[in-house]
Amino acid sequence: MSTPAHVTRAPNHVPAGVSESGDGIVVGDGPVRVDAYIDFLCPFCRMFEQASGPVLSDLVADHAIRLVYHPMGFLDGLSTNRYSSRASASSGCASDGGRFVPYAAALFAHQPPEGGPGLTDDELVELGGTVGLDIQSFGACVHSGAYLDWTAYVTAEAIRRGVSGTPTVLVEGVAVPANPRTITVAVAAAMP
Repeated sequence: MSTPAHVTRAPNHVPAGVSESGDGIVVGDGPVRVDAYIDFLCPFCRMFEQASGPVLSDLVADHAIRLVYHPMGFLDGLSTNRYSSRASASSGCASDGGRFVPYAAALFAHQPPEGGPGLTDDELVELGGTVGLDIQSFGACVHSGAYLDWTAYVTAEAIRRGVSGTPTVLVEGVAVPANPRTITVAVAAAMP
Protein backbone atom coordinates (compact mmCIF):
# COMPACT_ATOMS: atom_id res chain seq x y z
CA MET A 1 0.00 0.00 0.00
CA SER A 2 1.45 3.36 -0.94
CA THR A 3 1.14 6.50 1.10
CA PRO A 4 -1.72 8.64 -0.19
CA ALA A 5 -0.45 11.99 -1.45
CA HIS A 6 -3.65 13.71 -0.32
CA VAL A 7 -3.14 13.03 3.41
CA THR A 8 -2.66 16.49 4.92
CA ARG A 9 -3.96 16.33 8.46
CA ALA A 10 -3.24 14.06 11.36
CA PRO A 11 -5.61 11.14 11.82
CA ASN A 12 -8.09 11.36 14.68
CA HIS A 13 -6.32 8.57 16.56
CA VAL A 14 -2.68 9.43 17.35
CA PRO A 15 -0.25 8.02 19.92
CA ALA A 16 0.45 9.58 23.30
CA GLY A 17 3.25 12.12 23.22
CA VAL A 18 2.81 13.34 19.65
CA SER A 19 4.18 16.66 18.46
CA GLU A 20 1.92 19.67 17.88
CA SER A 21 1.69 18.74 14.20
CA GLY A 22 0.87 15.13 15.09
CA ASP A 23 3.63 13.61 12.98
CA GLY A 24 6.23 12.69 15.57
CA ILE A 25 6.81 11.45 19.11
CA VAL A 26 8.27 14.07 21.44
CA VAL A 27 10.97 13.06 23.92
CA GLY A 28 12.28 15.70 26.30
CA ASP A 29 11.46 19.30 27.03
CA GLY A 30 14.57 21.30 26.18
CA PRO A 31 14.62 24.59 24.27
CA VAL A 32 16.30 23.26 21.10
CA ARG A 33 14.19 21.14 18.74
CA VAL A 34 15.85 18.17 17.08
CA ASP A 35 13.84 16.18 14.51
CA ALA A 36 14.93 12.64 13.62
CA TYR A 37 13.27 11.01 10.61
CA ILE A 38 13.82 7.27 10.90
CA ASP A 39 12.65 3.98 9.44
CA PHE A 40 12.97 0.84 11.55
CA LEU A 41 14.01 -1.22 8.49
CA CYS A 42 16.77 1.22 7.47
CA PRO A 43 20.28 -0.12 8.25
CA PHE A 44 21.67 3.44 8.27
CA CYS A 45 19.05 4.37 10.87
CA ARG A 46 20.25 1.48 13.00
CA MET A 47 23.81 2.81 12.74
CA PHE A 48 22.51 6.29 13.58
CA GLU A 49 20.75 4.92 16.68
CA GLN A 50 23.87 3.06 17.79
CA ALA A 51 26.15 6.08 17.29
CA SER A 52 23.86 8.98 18.21
CA GLY A 53 21.29 7.44 20.54
CA PRO A 54 23.41 7.82 23.71
CA VAL A 55 24.26 11.46 22.86
CA LEU A 56 20.62 12.29 22.14
CA SER A 57 19.58 10.61 25.41
CA ASP A 58 22.12 12.71 27.31
CA LEU A 59 20.89 15.91 25.64
CA VAL A 60 17.30 15.01 26.58
CA ALA A 61 18.34 14.17 30.16
CA ASP A 62 20.16 17.51 30.40
CA HIS A 63 16.98 19.32 29.24
CA ALA A 64 18.92 20.72 26.27
CA ILE A 65 16.68 19.35 23.50
CA ARG A 66 13.15 18.43 22.62
CA LEU A 67 13.71 15.41 20.38
CA VAL A 68 10.95 14.57 17.91
CA TYR A 69 11.14 11.12 16.36
CA HIS A 70 9.28 10.69 13.06
CA PRO A 71 9.01 6.90 12.52
CA MET A 72 8.28 6.50 8.82
CA GLY A 73 6.96 3.69 6.67
CA PHE A 74 9.41 4.77 3.97
CA LEU A 75 10.86 1.35 3.13
CA ASP A 76 7.69 -0.75 2.86
CA GLY A 77 8.74 -1.77 -0.64
CA LEU A 78 11.83 -3.48 0.81
CA SER A 79 9.80 -5.99 2.82
CA THR A 80 7.17 -8.50 1.84
CA ASN A 81 4.58 -7.35 4.40
CA ARG A 82 4.92 -3.57 4.94
CA TYR A 83 7.32 -4.07 7.84
CA SER A 84 8.33 -0.39 7.98
CA SER A 85 4.74 0.75 8.48
CA ARG A 86 3.93 -2.02 10.94
CA ALA A 87 7.06 -1.30 13.01
CA SER A 88 6.29 2.44 13.00
CA ALA A 89 2.68 1.79 14.03
CA SER A 90 3.89 -0.50 16.83
CA SER A 91 6.20 2.27 18.06
CA GLY A 92 3.10 4.46 18.42
CA CYS A 93 1.60 1.73 20.58
CA ALA A 94 4.81 1.73 22.64
CA SER A 95 4.49 5.49 23.07
CA ASP A 96 1.00 4.93 24.51
CA GLY A 97 2.68 2.67 27.07
CA GLY A 98 5.34 5.28 27.87
CA ARG A 99 8.16 3.15 26.39
CA PHE A 100 8.80 4.65 22.95
CA VAL A 101 12.57 5.15 23.36
CA PRO A 102 13.46 1.70 24.71
CA TYR A 103 11.11 0.05 22.21
CA ALA A 104 12.64 1.97 19.30
CA ALA A 105 16.10 0.86 20.48
CA ALA A 106 14.85 -2.74 20.67
CA LEU A 107 13.43 -2.52 17.12
CA PHE A 108 16.83 -1.41 15.84
CA ALA A 109 18.64 -4.07 17.89
CA HIS A 110 16.41 -6.75 16.31
CA GLN A 111 16.29 -5.19 12.84
CA PRO A 112 15.44 -7.72 10.13
CA PRO A 113 17.25 -7.67 6.78
CA GLU A 114 15.78 -5.72 3.89
CA GLY A 115 13.92 -7.79 1.30
CA GLY A 116 12.25 -10.24 3.69
CA PRO A 117 9.10 -10.26 5.78
CA GLY A 118 10.47 -8.52 8.85
CA LEU A 119 9.17 -9.36 12.29
CA THR A 120 5.62 -10.65 12.62
CA ASP A 121 3.09 -8.74 14.71
CA ASP A 122 3.48 -11.41 17.39
CA GLU A 123 7.24 -10.85 17.40
CA LEU A 124 6.72 -7.07 17.64
CA VAL A 125 4.50 -7.66 20.67
CA GLU A 126 7.05 -10.01 22.27
CA LEU A 127 9.71 -7.35 21.76
CA GLY A 128 7.47 -4.87 23.58
CA GLY A 129 7.33 -7.21 26.54
CA THR A 130 11.12 -7.15 26.78
CA VAL A 131 11.07 -3.36 27.36
CA GLY A 132 8.34 -3.42 30.00
CA LEU A 133 5.20 -2.88 27.93
CA ASP A 134 1.97 -4.51 29.05
CA ILE A 135 1.59 -7.39 26.61
CA GLN A 136 -2.21 -7.33 26.60
CA SER A 137 -2.82 -3.65 25.89
CA PHE A 138 0.27 -3.26 23.71
CA GLY A 139 -0.59 -6.46 21.83
CA ALA A 140 -4.16 -5.33 21.20
CA CYS A 141 -2.87 -2.03 19.82
CA VAL A 142 -0.33 -3.72 17.52
CA HIS A 143 -2.69 -6.46 16.28
CA SER A 144 -5.45 -3.96 15.49
CA GLY A 145 -3.09 -1.81 13.40
CA ALA A 146 -4.24 1.16 15.48
CA TYR A 147 -1.55 3.51 14.17
CA LEU A 148 -1.15 2.45 10.55
CA ASP A 149 -3.05 5.59 9.42
CA TRP A 150 -0.82 7.68 11.67
CA THR A 151 2.27 6.10 10.09
CA ALA A 152 0.95 6.99 6.62
CA TYR A 153 0.51 10.58 7.82
CA VAL A 154 4.02 10.73 9.35
CA THR A 155 5.48 9.44 6.08
CA ALA A 156 3.43 11.77 3.87
CA GLU A 157 4.35 14.80 5.99
CA ALA A 158 8.04 13.90 5.86
CA ILE A 159 7.94 13.60 2.09
CA ARG A 160 6.00 16.88 1.85
CA ARG A 161 8.78 18.53 3.89
CA GLY A 162 11.42 17.26 1.49
CA VAL A 163 12.74 14.29 3.48
CA SER A 164 14.04 11.95 0.81
CA GLY A 165 16.03 9.48 2.89
CA THR A 166 16.53 8.13 6.38
CA PRO A 167 17.97 9.00 8.75
CA THR A 168 17.40 12.72 8.31
CA VAL A 169 18.19 15.00 11.25
CA LEU A 170 17.15 18.63 11.64
CA VAL A 171 18.28 20.97 14.42
CA GLU A 172 15.90 23.91 14.68
CA GLY A 173 14.68 23.11 11.18
CA VAL A 174 18.15 22.96 9.58
CA ALA A 175 19.41 19.66 8.19
CA VAL A 176 22.66 18.41 9.75
CA PRO A 177 24.68 15.25 9.16
CA ALA A 178 23.23 12.43 11.25
CA ASN A 179 26.21 11.91 13.54
CA PRO A 180 26.74 12.71 17.23
CA ARG A 181 29.43 15.35 16.72
CA THR A 182 27.56 17.54 14.22
CA ILE A 183 24.31 17.21 16.15
CA THR A 184 26.03 18.25 19.39
CA VAL A 185 27.69 21.25 17.70
CA ALA A 186 24.42 22.33 16.06
CA VAL A 187 22.51 22.03 19.35
CA ALA A 188 25.15 24.07 21.19
CA ALA A 189 24.98 26.78 18.50
CA ALA A 190 21.18 26.89 18.71
CA MET A 191 20.98 27.20 22.50
CA PRO A 192 19.19 30.39 23.59
